[in-house]
Formats: sequence, structure tokens, C-alpha cells
Amino acid sequence: MRTTTAIFYTLCAFHGVVAFYLPGLAPVNYCKVGETTPTCKSDIKLYVNRLNTEKYVIPYEYSHFDFCTVEDGQSPVENLGQVVFGERIRPSPYKLDFLKDVKCATVCTKLYTPGDENSEKKLKLLREAIAVNYQHHWIVDNMPVTWCYQLEDERQYCSTGFPMGCYSKESRSQQDTCTIHGPYNKSKIYYLFNHVNLTITYHSGGSEEWGSSFKENGGRIISVKVVPRSIKHTGQIDCESQIPLEIPSNEQQSAQTFQVIYTYSVKFVKNNTIKWSSRWDYILESMPHSNIQWFSILNSLIIVLFLSGMVAMIMLRTLHKDIARYNQAYFQIESGEDAQEEFGWKLVHGDVFRPPRKGMLLSVLLGSGIQVFFMTLVTLAFACLGFLSPANRGALMTCAMVLYVCLGTTAGYVAARIYKSFGGEKWKSNVLLTSMLSPGIVFSLFFIMNLIFWINGSSAAVPFSTLIALLALWFGVSVPLTFIGAYFGFKKRALEHPVRTNQIPRQIPEQNFYTQPIPGVIMGGVLPFGCIFIQLFFILNSLWSSQVYYMFGFLFLVFLILVITCSETTILLCYFHLCAEDYHWWWRSFLTSGFTAVYLLIYCIHFFVTKLEIEGATSTFLYFGYTFIMVYLFFLLTGSIGFFACFWFVRKIYSVVKVD
Repeated sequence: MRTTTAIFYTLCAFHGVVAFYLPGLAPVNYCKVGETTPTCKSDIKLYVNRLNTEKYVIPYEYSHFDFCTVEDGQSPVENLGQVVFGERIRPSPYKLDFLKDVKCATVCTKLYTPGDENSEKKLKLLREAIAVNYQHHWIVDNMPVTWCYQLEDERQYCSTGFPMGCYSKESRSQQDTCTIHGPYNKSKIYYLFNHVNLTITYHSGGSEEWGSSFKENGGRIISVKVVPRSIKHTGQIDCESQIPLEIPSNEQQSAQTFQVIYTYSVKFVKNNTIKWSSRWDYILESMPHSNIQWFSILNSLIIVLFLSGMVAMIMLRTLHKDIARYNQAYFQIESGEDAQEEFGWKLVHGDVFRPPRKGMLLSVLLGSGIQVFFMTLVTLAFACLGFLSPANRGALMTCAMVLYVCLGTTAGYVAARIYKSFGGEKWKSNVLLTSMLSPGIVFSLFFIMNLIFWINGSSAAVPFSTLIALLALWFGVSVPLTFIGAYFGFKKRALEHPVRTNQIPRQIPEQNFYTQPIPGVIMGGVLPFGCIFIQLFFILNSLWSSQVYYMFGFLFLVFLILVITCSETTILLCYFHLCAEDYHWWWRSFLTSGFTAVYLLIYCIHFFVTKLEIEGATSTFLYFGYTFIMVYLFFLLTGSIGFFACFWFVRKIYSVVKVD
């Protein structure tokens, strides 16, 4: 049943992501107990999500640890993006009613018996998780429950997760979890946060149609903040106690039963200055500021203006002079005058459209690259319009996967057209490789990492039924669409090139250092990467440090700048190579801009070494597994942009020059 629902949500993703910031979205109205109406409710659902940490790339379900759980609760349906990213949203036993403050309520009690193997295993799991700072992720009214605290620079930071405990080390030179929370100063002690103070801020009034009664006894939730605490409840339950709860180690464990009582307090605060539509602002404002983003955009724009000036100079001056001289020489021959000797890029007009080696592979990569390009373009466009806001968990991934599947037609068509222009006849191999090669590489890496998650019992392990659903989308939707696109591509006439190709290949003269293939390819990726590397920092932070990424407008601008930069860089280098009488531009144009992905890989390695604290061989392998998927797709994207820009340029210049 869950698999069917997941497939349905996947195929209906665009309906499901009509989202948070768009006009017309109805907020949830809450009112006091006993005053519920069809338009407002009193009970507030608190959901728990998976727990994760920055030190290990292995999240776990809430029930993996020995916390209080609900057996008969109904979990919300997760879309495909949430399942793939390892989100597991479950109901919690915390009872919340609107405008009902709770001073100290008990959730459940856990007992751990000395000598019992199961109890010792659970305590060991808690200690290990606290040591590497595993964090809770709770959800109320589709908002993350946030943990806000002061940083060392006195700036408030609101995290979308809060720790399950803290481990007090001997040396604490920097700000850690125990330091933030206060009196947990004993060295080498594990403190479990078994109590939470929840502060729910709500907005009341502000709209005449709510009614006067609703203004007093109802409202809309605009934030839920948590302060976790460690309290040792001895005898009577006391949530004001300052005695922390210490988890005993194996050496410290006594003959007495160890007891953990989970409690919570709730306080409602009215705030009519913050509107419901801007309730995410306090989370997003605590993230890295937008002035750095503007610096990134300005930096990228300067590079683009510089490149555009270079390309414009070549187009308007050098190329114009070349074409004028070539055409003048042609008319001299026509009139019987002594012709000047040919020079420059006109010399290779008889070889410039000679089919490249490995044309099959190139056409397949180009088809897959165009598929990734349009997937990225449409996804970012929807994100800019607000359809894929942070409130819609998994919507971005779901949208991207659905688009990738549906754009199989584009991949098949482009691959077929390019392969046919190379004179290829093995159309069956072409369409099979287009539909299998790139998706197969991505799925194989994903499957290997999923096995690792499954072995470790992680919540990120995609269920077998969902894997079958993914394969069904691949073979049942994407592959047939690729065949349809390839059918129309092969049915079209082959692309007619503006000049004929000679039968005998021309010998390429010895090249200078900067016009040789490898130096040219290495230089070609520098400028495109320079346009995006600042934005990469925020993207990698959101992926690996649980930060919210929301600046899709900036990202869309950077994407457009990347397209322009890849195109102009490739055209510039292609012109230099043709002037040096080197006509092997097919693969070089693809690899020149595609080499940006190598710089992306180097930056990811640098980010891993300098910014992250990932430990263990398994987590390292998982990090680089996901990185290789990202780098490969980026290679296809940038390589295809550079190739088609160069393809247009070469066809354009040889179509305006007159040849014999």
C-alpha cells in the first residue's frame, strides 16, 4: 500500500508541491479545547523525524533509540524525495492542545536493569549516539521545531534540530553542546536530554473573517522553539530540578536499576507582529547572510562580462576580418586574379565536420546531458516560483526525479540526431546506451550505498518496494520515452553541414603548448567553476550540515551565468584551436566545459577535509558516493552546454565563408 501511495505521489508531484509561499495556501487554524469548529482544531500534532549527525552520514529512525514511541499512531504519507533522502516522519506521544500550557508532564519511563544484555545494549547505543551528537528533528504544523542559542559572536542561530544529549569532554576550548546548555561540567560524562521546554508562538487576530471569539481563543502557529534539558527525577517529578541525568558507563553501572523519565513542558506565547506567511523568516535569517550571495553574483557577473567582451571582440573584429579576407580571396579566384594563399581556420573547412572517434559514446553523453540540463532548468524555475519551498519536504528531489524520467524523450531525440549526423547506423545500440548508460551508473552507485545503509540499519535505506518503484519508473516510463524520442530523431533527415568533408584527412601541424588538448581542457573549466564555487559552499552546507537552502533565485542566476560562461569559454578556445589548424573539436568542446566537474570534485574533497567532521570509512565512502553522482551529472550538464555552443559557433562561421 505504501509503495502504491509513493508512486502516486511521485507522478502527482507537481500537484503536491503547490506550496508554502504561493498565494491561496490555507493555513491551519487552532482554537481552545471545547471550541473546535470545522474550520479550526484544538489538538496539535507533534511528529518526530529521523535522527542524524554531521560526523556520520548514517541517519536512524526515531524508534532505533529507546525513546518514547506511539504504536497505533498514523504516519503521514512520505513522497519519493523524502524516502530517498531517508526522512521517516512518525507520530509522537507528546500531547499538545492549543493555548493549554503544560508545566510538567510525563511521557514515559524507561528502565534499564543491570546485567540484562538488552538493557546494556540500549544504554551503549545511547552513549555512542550522544558522543557523536545525533540530533532530533521534530515537526509541528509543518514547521521544524527549532533550537535557538547564542553563538560566540553573540549572533542567534536557530537550528532545525536539537541534540539528544551531550558528552562533556576534558578539554572544551570551543563552544560545544554541553557548554551551551550550562551546568554539565563533569568530564567524560554522558548527559541525556530527557526533558524539553516547548515554546509555541502563535498569531491571533489580524483578519476580520476570523471572528471576535477566534481572536481571543484561536490563532495560527508561527514558531515552535525547544530548550532540551537533562533532569534526574528523583522521587516526585520535578521539571525545575537542576540535577542532570547522567548515563552510567559500563564501569560506573551499579546494582540498582537505572531509570529514565521523559518529561516535557509547553508554554504558549502570543505575537501579532509576525504574520503567518513570514513565519520561516527567523530560521532563514539565522542562516548565512545574503550579502555573501550578492558578492558571489557580482563576482560571477564580472567574469561573464570579461568573457563576453573577449568573445565579442573575436566575433566583431577578428572573425569579421577573417571572413572578409576569405571572401575577397574567393572572388579573386572567380575573376581569374592571383589568389592569396589560404590561412587560419578556413584551411580546415574540409575536415572540420569529419565525424569524431567514439561518436556513439559522444552522442549518448550529449543526449543524457541535455536531459540533465532541462531537468535542472525546469526544477530551478519551479523553485524560484515558490513551488519547492523548504516547507515541502522532499518536493525538490521528487520534482527532479519525475522530470528526469519524463525527459527521456529529449535524451533519445538529441542522441539520435547527433549520432545520425556522424553517419552512424547502429541505432539500436545508440538508443539502448542512451536509456541505460547514465541512469545505470547513477542507479548502481545509489544501490551500493543503499546496501550499506541497509546493513547499518539506517533510515536512509530505501525499502525494497521503493526500489522496485524506482525501477518501474526507469524501465516502464523513461526507457519507452527514450525509444520514442530516438524514433523521431532517426526519422528526421541527417543534419546538413555548411561545407563538404574531404575524403583524405588533413595533417594537423605541431601545436603550441596552449593549443594542445590537455592544457586547453584544463584551462577551460577554471572560469565556469569560478562563477559557482561560492554558491557551492551553501549547497554543500545544506546537504551535509542540515542547513536550510532557500535562495533559489540566486541559484537560478548562477545557473544562467554558468551556461553563458561554459558557452563562451568553449567558443573562445575552439576558435584558437581552429586557427591553429586543429579540427578535432568535437570531443574537446565537450571535455573543455565538462572539466568543470573535476574542479567540483576537488572542491568537494577540500570541503570534506576542512569543513566537515565525518568519521569512519563507511561514512567517508557514502560521502564520496553521493559526490560522484553529483559530479557525474554535473559533467554531463556542463559538457553538453559547451558542445552545443561550439557546434552552433562552428556551423555559423563556416556557413558565411565562401569556399571552393
